[in-house]
Amino acid sequence: MRRFSQDSGFGDDDQYFLALAAREVLINAIKHGNRFDSGKRVKVRLARDHSRMTIDVCDEGDGFRLEDVPDPRAPANQQRRSGRGLAMTLGIMDEFRVEQNSPKGTWVRMVKRIG
Repeated sequence: MRRFSQDSGFGDDDQYFLALAAREVLINAIKHGNRFDSGKRVKVRLARDHSRMTIDVCDEGDGFRLEDVPDPRAPANQQRRSGRGLAMTLGIMDEFRVEQNSPKGTWVRMVKRIG
């Protein structure tokens, strides 16, 4: 991931944070999406053009809705151990979209503009 973001023209700080965001979404796909089921796959696709880098992550789990994820900044959720990675990823990326795969699973698309 760092090499791909470096080749896309991002500096050291952006490379670090892009890798962090990608890692968080991958962990969520394995842990929360596929629930550590070794029979289920997680697919990752990296792409870039002259203006943006795109990271797609697809799992084979039951899916989720972004609006149903508790906000870790809310006082009631500050002691929760989960949810911070997704909030951080939303802050790093310029675009973040969650859609359901058919027949099962979740597709997450993250976009970071270049330049």
